[in-house]
Amino acid sequence: MTGMSTNPSFSDLTTIGVGGAIRSFIEPHTRAELLDAVRSTDEAGRRLCVIGGGSNMLVGDDAFDGVVIRDARRDITLLDADTGTAAVGMPAHDEAPGDVLIRAQAGCHWDDFVRASISAGCQGVEGLSGIPGTVGASVVQNIGAYGQEVSASVDSVEVWDRAGACVGTLGTREMGFGYRMSALKRSMLQTDVPDVEQPGASRFSPTPRYVVISVTFRLHRGGEGVLGYDQLARALHAQVGDRMPVGDIRSAVLAVRAAKGMLEDAHRYERPFMRGCVDERGLREALRAQSEQSDVGAGPVTDRHSCGSFFMNPMLTPQAARALPEDAPRFDAGSDTGDKTIKTSAAWLIDHAGFHRGFVVRPGAKAALSSRHTLALTNLGGARAHDVVELAQAVQRGVHRAFGVCLTPEPVVVGLPLH
Repeated sequence: MTGMSTNPSFSDLTTIGVGGAIRSFIEPHTRAELLDAVRSTDEAGRRLCVIGGGSNMLVGDDAFDGVVIRDARRDITLLDADTGTAAVGMPAHDEAPGDVLIRAQAGCHWDDFVRASISAGCQGVEGLSGIPGTVGASVVQNIGAYGQEVSASVDSVEVWDRAGACVGTLGTREMGFGYRMSALKRSMLQTDVPDVEQPGASRFSPTPRYVVISVTFRLHRGGEGVLGYDQLARALHAQVGDRMPVGDIRSAVLAVRAAKGMLEDAHRYERPFMRGCVDERGLREALRAQSEQSDVGAGPVTDRHSCGSFFMNPMLTPQAARALPEDAPRFDAGSDTGDKTIKTSAAWLIDHAGFHRGFVVRPGAKAALSSRHTLALTNLGGARAHDVVELAQAVQRGVHRAFGVCLTPEPVVVGLPLH
């Protein structure tokens, strides 16, 4: 098991660059080391935080008096689609259409996995290009963008069950995927297994009951994908439903995300404690693209110092949706319970509640809404967690006052009064 002589802080590990010191930091490089680290932490009764890319976390300024584990295993393996065992090589582009199983270890950088799958001639996750974080975190959050969600491509998830102290495999039914939700994430929110040290929180928080070991994806062999999102179709001068080369879709997704300031700062992977977390080829490509975007005025680099989309799109009853202004976005989100649910846009609510791009709570504040997209809260430099919380709460109050809608943070919030 490999550690470092000086532990990082959460500000070193997170994309928004805030968070307190870490008392104990472990980077397992093998499956056995990962399981041993999680098991021994739980047996010792210490708080556990398994961190991925640090892109979907907002952690308080106080020191974290527990154990932080970052999985250093990043292998991607092609499996035989019939037997589920390791196959030789990656699929060729000219093979007949069909499913391809690819297993990625939990610590694999998410965009490294997307790039590898496209290079192998597979489609199914190209719309998720450029989302920061790791493969393990992708299924906890059920990441989604531009007409795709990771749940649609998951075959199974290998996990360590902290409650049962055993390894298990969860299929898509057991994963309980929903909008930015999974059974794993729910286990952090369930108060029927309370944390005695943090009233109102689950004893598993800030790490799920089930720690992801690896994810097996079922992708489709083929060089073309379907455009499932209007904004993406416009960027490609096409129509929703059209088929396009997956490489072109990936390029368009990255360009759209860059224009919104929603790509992470690639320079963070050149810094101590982050080196080696991303494939070197991918890092070179990201640094080159970031330099080119800066040359054409793609916004300040501080726009990238964020948690990504900070608030989830609200899910409303039809009655609550009817109370919104006529021009507010409304999307039929269906429902697992039979009651119709309407999704609206958090970004639209924030914009129309009077919060402009670059908004700060006061002159000189160190946290601001992105200059490119009001759904991202950014660290302008030197911000602390309480600065971000103050901004987030101001936005929540303003949207509730204007529309009666409560915005829910999307990141995992640790040690902060934000709900």
